[in-house]
Amino acid sequence: MDMIAYLHSYRRRRAILLCAVFLGAMLAAVSTTCRAAAEQKNLLLNGDFAKGSEDQPDLWRTEAWINKPDAFVAHWHSYPDKPSELEVDNLQADDGRWMQSLTVQPGWYQLSVDLRTENVGAKESGATISVMEDGIMSADIHGTTDWQRVTLYLKVGGHGADIDVALRIGGFGSLNTGKAFFRNASLVRIDAPPPSATPTYDLNAIRQQAAPAPIGSPISLAFTFVALAAIAWAGWRIFGDDDFRIFNTFRAATSGRSSKR
Repeated sequence: MDMIAYLHSYRRRRAILLCAVFLGAMLAAVSTTCRAAAEQKNLLLNGDFAKGSEDQPDLWRTEAWINKPDAFVAHWHSYPDKPSELEVDNLQADDGRWMQSLTVQPGWYQLSVDLRTENVGAKESGATISVMEDGIMSADIHGTTDWQRVTLYLKVGGHGADIDVALRIGGFGSLNTGKAFFRNASLVRIDAPPPSATPTYDLNAIRQQAAPAPIGSPISLAFTFVALAAIAWAGWRIFGDDDFRIFNTFRAATSGRSSKR
């Protein structure tokens, strides 16, 4: 009887252990799937440009260095049977773009878009997907080309950041002409860029390099102010009779009040 009871107890413990292992494996699989889905979520709103009205896609706006109709125009092309597109047309040398602002959490991101070009100038910055931050852009495309996908990788540190994503022709101080068409824009969070991936950018490092150099601590500025004030007072006391006669009336009035008291 003792042996039978032992066997029953052993089988129960084994069944419980197997159930626990099975449940753990299921939870791990679900967690991995959810994490992968979250990482692949497109953080750009209306990144396929499917929603909009008239000539304006939802949640996107236009900007240009020379924002005049004879220099820059932009269009939204919506199609029922193929991906919708955004068009940038720089009629004059310009930095024209479609833009979207968003807030991202710390981590690595992959920013991509399909684009094609028509007569984009060869000398200045071409058609890119960019972050409006000190030269953060994908490979730039010139001339007349068929559809191709361009990508950049961005590292965001600290507590996250506010960024502006741009689909553009030209750049800061690098104005260009031509047309570019964009479709299927995406911003997805990733663990890290693939080996040897380019271009990669560290947003925090770029912002720190762009920040102005400090000109002194508050204590040193206060000390300097006090020292200058002391020098001015000493000069007034020493040279007041000869070079600061403008204060004689004030000093005489002050002395008169003192004697009356």
